[in-house]
Amino acid sequence: MSESSYSLLGLWPIINRWKKLVLAAVVLAAILSTAVALMLPNIYRSTAVFFPTNPESTDPDRLVDGGKLELGGRSEDLDRIITIGQSQPVAEQLIREFDLFKHYKAGAPGDDAAENAVLNEFSSNLKIVHNERDAIELTFEDRDKQLAARLANRLVQVIDSMNQQLTLENRRNVLGLYKQRFDFLRNEFEQSRQRLVQARRRYGIYGLEQQGRYMAREIITLESKLHQAEGSGNTAQAAGARRALQALTGPGGSNTINLERYVQGTDSMGLFVARLNDLQERLVKARGEYETADLTLQGKISSLYIVQKAYPATRKSKPVRWLIVAGSMLITLAVAVVLVTLLELYERSRRSAPPRPTEATTGTAGS
Repeated sequence: MSESSYSLLGLWPIINRWKKLVLAAVVLAAILSTAVALMLPNIYRSTAVFFPTNPESTDPDRLVDGGKLELGGRSEDLDRIITIGQSQPVAEQLIREFDLFKHYKAGAPGDDAAENAVLNEFSSNLKIVHNERDAIELTFEDRDKQLAARLANRLVQVIDSMNQQLTLENRRNVLGLYKQRFDFLRNEFEQSRQRLVQARRRYGIYGLEQQGRYMAREIITLESKLHQAEGSGNTAQAAGARRALQALTGPGGSNTINLERYVQGTDSMGLFVARLNDLQERLVKARGEYETADLTLQGKISSLYIVQKAYPATRKSKPVRWLIVAGSMLITLAVAVVLVTLLELYERSRRSAPPRPTEATTGTAGS
């Protein structure tokens, strides 16, 4: 016996015979899907677009030294920003700030099930992608369009802050080194200045070049007076000039400014003055570097170039209710057609099958 052939055109008589049942199923699916679609809340989407940068290009130290801000990031910068945005610490911070436990109606904080539910809901509503223009699109969806926009913008700020924190600790360590060097040079400068003051008091030297000219002039003057007094026979004037010359030039001279002490202290004073000048230059430079590092550490330069902030959506992004209803009707129609077709095939198979022999017929044939 040849097998019965079936075609798609043969489905129409089957559907026509079962049209009431099929139509009832489609209408019921339309009613139920419409009710479900109307019960679904409107979801709004807010998107922020920004470019990440290389942290080296936004380092305040480089900017102070004349560096320029560079637009555009490398692939590793893009990956770093996306990783930060999708990290759990960022999600937990925003969940606490916006009280999403209450918003998502997940339960009280501290419960593992509630925390997992909120994290999963937050992650499902967040989307961070690298688009074809080397920018990052951060999208957040929520029933509250104002909340979606505020949360997306806040997430961009948190990403920027954490991206800066990656180098902040090292910069603080560098600032500590600047501070140590500045304190060291300041202490050395103060000690050297005290030694110089003590040396000046000891040797009576307050200006090397000026005192040298002064003593040379005074020695010449006193010697001239001494020679004149000795030549004129003025013993008293000669003795006075001799004592004055001895006080100015002798090792035991009582003058504050004395040639013997001046000669002894010249080398030491030159060394002290050179040391003090060197420390002063280094101290001024170290103080400038420390103040610059401290100022740049306090200043915050964004590591992101924000092209578009997230704004509250003017229309919902989902659900597409007509698509839900139409899809449900089509699926129901397809399932109904398959079911009635299988039922028809089953009935045809039963009708076309030969009758099974009974016991009486079998016994007669055997006799």
